[in-house]
Amino acid sequence: MHDGNPIRIALKRLPHGQGLPLPVYATQGAAGMDIVAAETMTLLPGARHAVATGFAIAIPAGYEVQVRPRSGLALKHGITCLNTPGTIDSDYRGEVKVILANLGSEPFDVVRGERIAQLVPAAVQAATLAEVDTLDETARGTAGFGSTGR
Repeated sequence: MHDGNPIRIALKRLPHGQGLPLPVYATQGAAGMDIVAAETMTLLPGARHAVATGFAIAIPAGYEVQVRPRSGLALKHGITCLNTPGTIDSDYRGEVKVILANLGSEPFDVVRGERIAQLVPAAVQAATLAEVDTLDETARGTAGFGSTGR
């Protein structure tokens, strides 16, 4: 939560990100920081594009930053992020890009400086895998997709 003890994420503005607002929480209770496009282009219906943001970040070990769609763009225009939530790993130092997809029926103009997605920092729990011959039994068992809605 960003109102308690926020983690420190170093941000490097890239040359094509000059003059753009940095990621920011829109409200005190916002979970994600809004980020803006660093380029202008038209996303045709059914198309996808990795939209530049003009910055790179250094995330502390033990954390990731998730890239998520903006609900307003999704509802009004059918614009979403593919690979949602996208994960930026703590060891990645390249430019943050947002894979936008147009699921709507009209072309959508991505405009430099306009909000396109949000970033949500999250703790990462590492795991080890242990190969076994049998798994413990549960009430659900092996019932698959949609089985809990019956």
